[in-house]
Amino acid sequence: MNFDLTEEQRLWQKTVHDFVAKEVQPKAHEVDVTSQFNWEAVRKMGALGLLGLNIPEEYGGSGVDAVSAAIAIEELGWGCGSTALAIAAHNGLGTTPLVLFGSEELKRQWLPRVASGRNKLAALALTEPGAGSDLQGGVTTKAVKDGNEWVINGAKMWCTNASIAEYIITLVRTDPAGGSRSLSMILVPTDTPGLVIGPAEKKMGLHGSPTHAVTYDNVRVPLGNLIGEEGRGLHQTLATLDGGRIGIGALSVGLAQAALEYAVNYARERKAFGKPIAEQQAIQWMLADAATEIEAARTLVYKAAWLKEEGRNYNKEAAMAKMFATEMAERVCRNAIQIHGGYGYSSEYPVERIYRDARLMTIGEGTSEIQRLVIARHVLAER
Repeated sequence: MNFDLTEEQRLWQKTVHDFVAKEVQPKAHEVDVTSQFNWEAVRKMGALGLLGLNIPEEYGGSGVDAVSAAIAIEELGWGCGSTALAIAAHNGLGTTPLVLFGSEELKRQWLPRVASGRNKLAALALTEPGAGSDLQGGVTTKAVKDGNEWVINGAKMWCTNASIAEYIITLVRTDPAGGSRSLSMILVPTDTPGLVIGPAEKKMGLHGSPTHAVTYDNVRVPLGNLIGEEGRGLHQTLATLDGGRIGIGALSVGLAQAALEYAVNYARERKAFGKPIAEQQAIQWMLADAATEIEAARTLVYKAAWLKEEGRNYNKEAAMAKMFATEMAERVCRNAIQIHGGYGYSSEYPVERIYRDARLMTIGEGTSEIQRLVIARHVLAER
């Protein structure tokens, strides 16, 4: 296993980095202050392939390898946490179930639209007011057949991209008897009557990534909008989340990398006791720890992505990458603020925003506690 990037991957990395440096990073502060999604940059992402990372070329995507997809999300995270989360959720959650399990008709109808950059994005609705980590037992949003339609009733929350999406793939209960085969995924266009997207949630960070509660009041969609096989929704969700965790890990590496770069630049310029604080051992140790942990997290993310690309089981590795990278990002961003001193607590300096953005990462797409459970189960089974 060799984690040296190929020449093609390095070129891709530079291309994405240059795009983010020009179109995304300069607007990160404005996006945070105004809570406005950066559509101007996203409109240009379609041609670059950033909106179809997991989508095969025949459906309008770029279909890059899994390591290249992680590289792209990392670079976006380096530029702007809000924009990166929206694009990570679009690719990792909103399009993946359709790519992996959707019918040919659904793929041809929807994937080219959401990959183009000319239309809205994609979203996935899993979490409910009473069901976060407990999807199998806690999902109460239900879908019943009525003629040639599904009728959906219920409520979801924390749905990333809901207001900027063409469709929301929704996890619903199709068998009231319960059990592991009682859930299904159904594609719901956002202009469907009865679908109500609530106001954007007021959050600690990631202000430019819209998150919403969504209610379904007798929402009717064709039976053909079922994603894959009825009753396989839980399996499809878990498979989707494995890939999504790689994306969140990569995003966290990008946030931490940005925080480190700002901290290094500040430490070189700021003087105390007659010399730059970069010459103080306490500062050097924080920078050394940050650089080491970022490199370790990046390697874990790339390994999980490599296993995914090889078609091998990567459930444990994705959980490891997600857990370590997200917790690492919190530590690095915290210390970046510490290095800045009082200025780090000011919203005039980027590290304050990056720290707030990083805080979600240990919660979304499976908390650190859930990741530890996943990892432990694998370790115990292997031993």
